[in-house]
Amino acid sequence: MKMSAEEISQVLKEGELEKRSDNLLQFWKRKTCVLTTDSLNIYADTQKRSKGKELKLQSIKKVDCVERTGKFVYFTIVTTDNKEIDFRCSGEENCWNAVITMALIDFQNRKAIQDFKTRQDNESASPGQQERRMARAP
Repeated sequence: MKMSAEEISQVLKEGELEKRSDNLLQFWKRKTCVLTTDSLNIYADTQKRSKGKELKLQSIKKVDCVERTGKFVYFTIVTTDNKEIDFRCSGEENCWNAVITMALIDFQNRKAIQDFKTRQDNESASPGQQERRMARAP
């Protein structure tokens, strides 16, 4: 399944999100985030958008630990190497956790379809497979 460059870089959500720092005091730092169909880009500077970190959806296992308080929604992104990244967003208008979860599900579905089609193409490319399949048919 080939995707055009336009589909790959389609922006799903853009705005501010707070990320908990990894240091001992664990301060919340405001970041500008851009969620596309294949990654979550996190920028420290809202104007320059340089030195950003890209978290590919293929490296995200799940969005976990959603908790709502009066002002914020807290959630954790768990990566495939079991690293946890904590985020929070204001609860009224920003539902980053839901949008990231839906983007992850969409990405995983597209990947599953692509893997299935690749497997199907590989099976149809080898003539021995077709003959064996026909031999098993009633």
